[in-house]
Amino acid sequence: MSPRNLALSILNDLNHRTDFPRRYLEKAFHQNLSLNHRDRAFAVHLVQGVLRWRLRLDWIIRQTLHFPFERIDLPVLNILRIALYQIYHMDRVPESAAVNEAVKQAKKKGKNVGGFVNGVLRQICREKTSVSFPDRQKDLTGYLSVFYSYPKWLVQKWIRELGNESTEQLLKALNRIPHLVVRVNRLKTDRSNLIDSLKKEGVTCKPTSYSPDGIEIESMSGPVNQLKAFKQGLFQVQDEAAQVCSYLIDPKPGDSVLDLCSGLGGKATHLAQIMDKNGQVLAVDKDLHKLKSLKQNCRRLKTDCVYPIVTDASNNLSNLFYCSFEKILVDGPCSGLGVISRHPDGKWTKNINKINRLSLIQRHILHEAGSLMPIGGRLLYVTCTISKEENEGVVKHFLRNNRKMVLENLNNYTPEWCRDLIDEDGFFRTLPHVHGMDGFFGAMFLKK
Repeated sequence: MSPRNLALSILNDLNHRTDFPRRYLEKAFHQNLSLNHRDRAFAVHLVQGVLRWRLRLDWIIRQTLHFPFERIDLPVLNILRIALYQIYHMDRVPESAAVNEAVKQAKKKGKNVGGFVNGVLRQICREKTSVSFPDRQKDLTGYLSVFYSYPKWLVQKWIRELGNESTEQLLKALNRIPHLVVRVNRLKTDRSNLIDSLKKEGVTCKPTSYSPDGIEIESMSGPVNQLKAFKQGLFQVQDEAAQVCSYLIDPKPGDSVLDLCSGLGGKATHLAQIMDKNGQVLAVDKDLHKLKSLKQNCRRLKTDCVYPIVTDASNNLSNLFYCSFEKILVDGPCSGLGVISRHPDGKWTKNINKINRLSLIQRHILHEAGSLMPIGGRLLYVTCTISKEENEGVVKHFLRNNRKMVLENLNNYTPEWCRDLIDEDGFFRTLPHVHGMDGFFGAMFLKK
């Protein structure tokens, strides 16, 4: 299967799914073993590119039609979207190649379909520079929604929370294809030596701006998990903002740290690394598959003080743990609006109702975590979203319903190198358009 046909198949199937899991892409690649790394990367680029720019691509298609847009069958629409993404966003692909490949795909749906696709794409190529968008002065929300390809409700939400100028900069930043960021495993090496090792493997990279453990990979010739340094456990893939979170909880050798909603365990293994494996990290998640991956990472990284536990963190934790924890990290399940650059499907799979439901789950998890804290214990709540309901709203609700809890200013706990990431209210807050990393939020609670 060619990369374009694989991308088309994935996009057609994604219409019937509610998320864009990595396992789904891996399954598609496993069924097409003949694809080399370059072809796989091209297929991923097409899929994510269409998801990133879908609304804008559809807007352009609508302007060429003489019948309702909704009458286009989904497979045909995705053929048009894939071609348009190449025409507008991939300079290295000639327009003629994008059109011709799309027509080939369309002809499999019928001769007339091939003619329709050819006509639409040729017209768009002729009028490429004359596309009109909603009037910015009369309808700013409509303009930002179409031009940057985001649903209107999300643009309106961010305008209310951040203002017009910051919202536009945020939309622009989240549309950029992000560089891969990895975290050095200091149990085995240091950042300088790892950078040298990666460069010997043909990787172009540099230190991150804030995290002392981070390395930004600018280019490489193959999959990251095929690098010799990865197989040796010298690093873990993890964004810079997520790396900072582990330092905020300030784990010390000998500590027992509870990591709730641990997922694949990026933060859990980092905590173990900072503690020099002296202590224990209890990594709780309800997803057994994620914890199996965590266990594999622990073996590769040699972080053998991490103990995975399968359970629902929002339900009766005090019946599972007959002890308290002086340091608890709650990595709240959230809408992921701060990581749209890495997961562009998040634009279309989230809505305000899901955000409200997630905020309820986050409140339950915080309540359960609070029941396991002793006097003087600290709880760090973090999310990877830009949403007041899930961030400040959850914090206020937790404080209102837990009178022994007080909000601490994170400036009191952070190293000097990350003070710029603490806002005037004492929250940890990173914004893609300001800090050049994923959008994260963090709040520290102390039990009095």
